Amino acid sequence: MTLLHTSTALGIVATISVGLTGCVLNNPTTGEAISVTSSATECTLSATEAPSGTVQFEVVNSGDVTTEFYILANDGMRVVGEVENIGPGLSRNLLIQASAGTYYTVCKPGGAGAGIGNAVFTVTESGAEVALNADTQALVDTAAANYASYVRNEIDLLTAETEVFAASYVAGDLDLARSLYAPTRMHWERVETVAESFGDLDPKLDLREADLEEGQEWTGWHAIEKDLWPQDADAGFQAYDQAKRERLAELLVTDTLTLQSNVQDLTFDLTQLTNGAIGLLDEVATGKVTGEEEIWSHTDLWDFQANVDGAAVLYAGVRDILVKKKPELASQLDEEFSELQALLDAQRVGDGFTYYNDLSSAQIKALADQVNALAEPLNQLTAALVK
Repeated sequence: MTLLHTSTALGIVATISVGLTGCVLNNPTTGEAISVTSSATECTLSATEAPSGTVQFEVVNSGDVTTEFYILANDGMRVVGEVENIGPGLSRNLLIQASAGTYYTVCKPGGAGAGIGNAVFTVTESGAEVALNADTQALVDTAAANYASYVRNEIDLLTAETEVFAASYVAGDLDLARSLYAPTRMHWERVETVAESFGDLDPKLDLREADLEEGQEWTGWHAIEKDLWPQDADAGFQAYDQAKRERLAELLVTDTLTLQSNVQDLTFDLTQLTNGAIGLLDEVATGKVTGEEEIWSHTDLWDFQANVDGAAVLYAGVRDILVKKKPELASQLDEEFSELQALLDAQRVGDGFTYYNDLSSAQIKALADQVNALAEPLNQLTAALVK
């Protein structure tokens, strides 16, 4: 596989395309969607059991804050499927391919904390096989293998560059650390939804101060970010002492090495590829386009670009299937990815981007509007391919 840091939605399609004819799903098991109602205090499902195969959830936000819904593996930590950025009064669909076993469901109103309504969800053996025809399966297998390689490569780069960043931070070379901060984090942001699937590694590495729970230790990139840009921190902020800097740097490297180990044997199915693309754009909508992710460094557009890179890689892996099944959706996605990339390219400055606090309100609105324009067809991707 040619490992690329794509800056366009279609730039990597040629590297992962194979021959494809007659693409249809055989024996689809997608039945009536399981309703999920999420409010500030409840996470209620219309059913807590489903047969194995493709399972669909329709998540309705009945509360007054944005919410999220997660399917967790039997360890209660690893994320099997998720849908984020569900505004009050809105609904979103989530489709997963689930084998028989025990899972857990949880809602996260406000998008922070441990969530509510954690409950067992049982998938029973249906006996029915959800199969793709040979040509389609070949394309999915290729896309999945290529994406696993892409993830490993990004995390390898993240690990190597994090070690250099941490060393400069501990040595007191803060100008160098500041220059390395955003480009190093791009490797994380390109595969963020995969990193999030490993339980508490995500909060250890990427938790924002605003999302801290009472008594929770704050570690990771954003804890260091605040120390690197103290002029933008809250009034009265005191720079960390050397002992704290050494501890934060050591934990950052150690946790990144753990992540690197965890991704070595990853495999992906079709819905994980498509839901991953949707999830990365949700990351843009809920943090990057609002300027809340990099509140002190203002390097949100670096993260924004990296999330779009990752989503484009995932989309490109399944695009040929979509062209056969729903060509009009493929054309729309091609166009919307291209439009979003053009807006990002307009903000390039040298090897980086405009700082978020230097964007005009009109530029921010244009980016937000285009994220929404891409999100609408992208949210149809999973259903278009598995139904």
